[in-house]
Amino acid sequence: MNVWIFIASCVATLLICWLTVIYQSLKAALANPVKSLRSE
Repeated sequence: MNVWIFIASCVATLLICWLTVIYQSLKAALANPVKSLRSE
């Protein structure tokens, strides 16, 4: 097997992880804290 397959899969995995972390961080940063405190 070619080594580029493993490199491409690692890069794709890291990209998906970073996109997930960025999405969750933005979602938490833009959320209204008052709404989450009222529901608890």
